[in-house]
Amino acid sequence: MGRFNPFSFLNICFVFNPQAGPARDRSKLLRLIEDFLKTTKVTGSVCLTERRGHATELAAAAVKAGANVVVAVGGDGTVNEVAGALVDSTAALGIVPCGSGNGLARHLGISLRPAFALAGLASGRVRRIDAGEANGRLFFCAMGTGFDTAVLTSFERLARRGFAAYFVAAMRAFSSYRCEAYGLRTGAGEVEVRPALFVTVANSDQLGNNARIAPGARVDDGRLDLVVIPPVGWLSGLPLVGRLFAGSLNGGAGVGRWTGERFVVTRAAAGPIHFDGELVQTAAEISVRVRPGCLRVIGPVRND
Repeated sequence: MGRFNPFSFLNICFVFNPQAGPARDRSKLLRLIEDFLKTTKVTGSVCLTERRGHATELAAAAVKAGANVVVAVGGDGTVNEVAGALVDSTAALGIVPCGSGNGLARHLGISLRPAFALAGLASGRVRRIDAGEANGRLFFCAMGTGFDTAVLTSFERLARRGFAAYFVAAMRAFSSYRCEAYGLRTGAGEVEVRPALFVTVANSDQLGNNARIAPGARVDDGRLDLVVIPPVGWLSGLPLVGRLFAGSLNGGAGVGRWTGERFVVTRAAAGPIHFDGELVQTAAEISVRVRPGCLRVIGPVRND
């Protein structure tokens, strides 16, 4: 596929989550979007989300109205909602990241500076990427269960956002979290029971904030990566945290990793799991599969 010329946009819709990012930046970001639309002279609109799930509704309505590009302006949750409405359509996803983790944007190499991310809509390339599906719900970076859901539960109670707030939430959750055992079934059909701090199925390499849960994973290879982090204490956990951010988690003691098209993860009981950082309640058994090449997305031109 070729370069994306801004004047070829037939219709572009920006779905903007006003709760994402620092409040002081929101009016500035809206002005940048308005300037982008004026400069490119394309047909476009800006829609503001009002509640969880609203971005999906707005994106679906935009596609129905003829938009061929829908841009998620927000964090990974907003990207997930918008992308979910574009799967298996001819519309392409654009991303202007302004959330806490920005996992998919980081994986795709999209600038975290809004002005450059907007410029990238014109200079980037349209490509197809995979999605993961767990118990019927889509994810584009990663889904998981275990300690990370406890952290997100604590994080959602905080007024602040960003990495520092997430670190505080993690420290609070770790002091009281109790690990459990998980049944893991890979595509080959074998079942293994492992105790774990948390279990992640990744489509990309990112959890967000450059925490690389599956180093080397790609969003366009038609496969997912199952990663199991073993139970750890305060001291034994520090090297794993270092490896997580250094992109060398594969060599961590006790870390398990499998690659495949389908996985089944079984817990003792129903409970929360996260999809791209958003918590959802689901059954004890989590059935996960890959949806190859189902989403068109605009990203930087790659040399490979």
